[in-house]
Amino acid sequence: MNATVTRLTALGRAELTLLGRNKNNLFIALLMPLLMIFVLRSSVSQMGTDELPRGVAGATLVGGTGMVLILVVYMGLVSAYVARREELVLKRLRTGEASDPEILAGAALPSAAIALAQCAVLAVGGVTVLDLPAPERPELLALGLLAGIPLLAVLAAATTVITRNVESAGLTTLPFFLVSALGSGMMVPREVLPEVVADVCELLPLSGVMEFVRAGWFGAESTGDLVTAAVTTLAWGMITVFAVQRWFRWEPRR
Repeated sequence: MNATVTRLTALGRAELTLLGRNKNNLFIALLMPLLMIFVLRSSVSQMGTDELPRGVAGATLVGGTGMVLILVVYMGLVSAYVARREELVLKRLRTGEASDPEILAGAALPSAAIALAQCAVLAVGGVTVLDLPAPERPELLALGLLAGIPLLAVLAAATTVITRNVESAGLTTLPFFLVSALGSGMMVPREVLPEVVADVCELLPLSGVMEFVRAGWFGAESTGDLVTAAVTTLAWGMITVFAVQRWFRWEPRR
């Protein structure tokens, strides 16, 4: 156990050093989520009060949390994994003591830490600046974040299968970003969608996580919704883990 922690810490420290040297990835990790939250607030403020049961501030807070997770964890890690693959870093790491899951998890640690820190700042800002009440169910909010980060990390690893180089990462991650932003309740609350569309969107990979985030802040409307959210998140986790085990590439295509 101690050896695993030591290896993960070393891998995470090395990845954090590389992240600091890459200005593009550093911008995405630190500043892009803040810019997107401002865009999100401007977008939801155009909606009527009937479409925003939690108000503009509540919609901004929930959607902003999702934006942080996608931009920092998912999009940031796709670029990181592809860059390490193309530089043969992943291939060299496999010759050492670290297992495959440890290598991928170690590379994801800086992104996970940055995402959690930004979500904490967003939460404090929601209470102090937006005058929102403290989370009603903080344990559900924490559960949503702790489930969302590993899910998005594994989704990022799976997305590298169709990402040939770092330059193409922006294109391969765009579909998931748009589908999640529009269908998982970030930029458009699911309450305003037609019932059939909302039912389909409920099955999207990030919808379960966003349900826990929403329930953490404002309380759960029903236990059934949380059960569905948990099952959906677990199912997507199993699917993506299988995809990574089956198709993830540890070295560049030749």
